[in-house]
Amino acid sequence: MPASPSSSAQAARERVAQRLRELRADAGLTGSELAIRCGWTHPKTSRIENARTPPSPQDIRAWTRACRAEDQAEDLIAQSRNAESQYVEWRRRVRAGLKQLQDSYVDLYRATNHFRIYSPTLVPGLLQTEGYTRALLHANARLLDIPDDSGKAAAARLDRSKIIHEPGRRFVMLIEEGVLTYQLGDAAAMAAQLGYLLTAGALPAVSLGIIPNSARERLLWPQELFHVYDDTLVSIELLTARVRITEPSEIALYFRAFEELQSMAVYGAAARTLILKAIEALH
Repeated sequence: MPASPSSSAQAARERVAQRLRELRADAGLTGSELAIRCGWTHPKTSRIENARTPPSPQDIRAWTRACRAEDQAEDLIAQSRNAESQYVEWRRRVRAGLKQLQDSYVDLYRATNHFRIYSPTLVPGLLQTEGYTRALLHANARLLDIPDDSGKAAAARLDRSKIIHEPGRRFVMLIEEGVLTYQLGDAAAMAAQLGYLLTAGALPAVSLGIIPNSARERLLWPQELFHVYDDTLVSIELLTARVRITEPSEIALYFRAFEELQSMAVYGAAARTLILKAIEALH
């Protein structure tokens, strides 16, 4: 079972907290003595050392100065910023609009050769049609209560998705059968989306697997939507945030989960049969 989606961010926070705790201990200071030197209360020291409160750059500079370890301040500040960036709230990311969010992924996509995507509820973004994407992003804008630029954002996502036609990359995508029946947009938009899956699943660089509802025995229950970029990053999409996992041990666990999910999926003619069944159900 993969670790909690926010565990990488928390583990990174805990490493910063542990290093600060070690600096205090090496300096021979108690928590109260360090608090006095830094000009704050002892509970604040405790919260930072137990990774309950992330330290600000000013906090880290004061801490290292109190421990006569100023030379370590900048490294610790960088580590702390990295820890906090691993868990990114959607509301902050979309302040400049949904189109800007779509554009922000371009560099990551360009740098990735092997994409592994598991989605229990949605058609993966790389295989979405404009009507399906527009309906999805319109719903996101309404839920997040932000300006609705879903039309421009859908066009940006489609432009980004052209990468699946470029040579030198591999795309392995897994979806649950329920994705085929969760209708986004009107029936025509959903039919166009399902029709595109029939075409996209035959692309040389794309492997599309569908995990049937009728699977007699699941080796692994449905998981959160996640993307694996090469072997260096796992990105998990939650309702309110995106979590970036970079811990090698956790990435390995997502690889294992992906392989088990992959073994339950059907491909080729069997997958097309499920898609055609979903198209017929629309009429």
